[in-house]
Amino acid sequence: MTKRLKVGVLGATGMVGQRFVALLENHPWFEVVAVAASPSSAGKPYSEAVRGRWSMPTVVPTATGNLIVADAADVAKIAPTVDFVFCAVDMAKDATAKLEEDYARAETPVVSNNSAHRWTPDVPMIIPEINPEHAGVIEAQRRRLGTKRGFVTVKPNCSIQSYVPALHPLRSFGPKTIVVSTYQAVSGAGKTLESWPEMVDNVIPFIKGEEEKSEQEPLKIWGTVRDGKIEKAAGPTITAQCLRVPVLDGHMAAVFVGFEKKPSREQMLSAWQEYGGRPQSLRLPSAPTPFLHYLEDEARPQTRLDRDLGNGQAISIGRLRPDAVLDWRFVALSHNTVRGAAGGAVLTAELLTSDGYLVAS
Repeated sequence: MTKRLKVGVLGATGMVGQRFVALLENHPWFEVVAVAASPSSAGKPYSEAVRGRWSMPTVVPTATGNLIVADAADVAKIAPTVDFVFCAVDMAKDATAKLEEDYARAETPVVSNNSAHRWTPDVPMIIPEINPEHAGVIEAQRRRLGTKRGFVTVKPNCSIQSYVPALHPLRSFGPKTIVVSTYQAVSGAGKTLESWPEMVDNVIPFIKGEEEKSEQEPLKIWGTVRDGKIEKAAGPTITAQCLRVPVLDGHMAAVFVGFEKKPSREQMLSAWQEYGGRPQSLRLPSAPTPFLHYLEDEARPQTRLDRDLGNGQAISIGRLRPDAVLDWRFVALSHNTVRGAAGGAVLTAELLTSDGYLVAS
């Protein structure tokens, strides 16, 4: 691209918002020109608004640090200054849904990390390597909204981004029953171990709403665009348990799968090794190559060692072995605030830019 698109980050002071800011520093296609948050942060320089709670391993980017934080609800002020926005606000679901549609109706596309529109039938929920074709529903959404440029697209929940990419290359074998347990980092709750001392030396076997998302969102991702909406897939059947563990970053999944046509170990390893998606073929700036890593060491993947593979955008898989109840079992890992949140949204925006959905206003 010869000219970078102007980007706003809504919810910029929270953990995912901070990750957006960090990832977008020196991005070749996108330039952060606006940051917005709640009224309590509005009017302050961004560096002041995040002082004492900046949780990224790098320092606050100077250019973004000097930006004055706007009120995310001030659509009329922010929309004319940007080509599109990333959304990571921490608001009630109904309020988030309205805010995102307000930006879309103001002809400002929204690439959202939030769950508010994940089940809106004409809103694509995209993992770029898996279902890029779902972006085709955007034209139907624009007709509903009465817009020419504006639309909303979302990324799925962070809990599914380790095991759905690992399962997707195996779909030709007909996975029919999936049992998964996820072991999710504290940053998924917007916390650090320092800010959440109750998590130290502890595991909490409940994350509100997470198991339903883990069981249902893959079916929309594997669904079909028909008549201007996305119809979710009929299967496979997925049952999930989601646990919070004392890890800063990295969601791990223990996966058990029963197939209609049981593949061999060699077929599964080959499917993972050979799989790539449109981000890899397009050589998008944030696309990891390879997308999937199989690690032969029986003690891998490990969160601290492997979550940053592919700059946090890759998925690592290990411990493939036969299962006594179903057919196969394995472990998979993703970085929850990169691939599972801000990074996945940035890669989605790159895909939408490549496909002409995001353009300069």
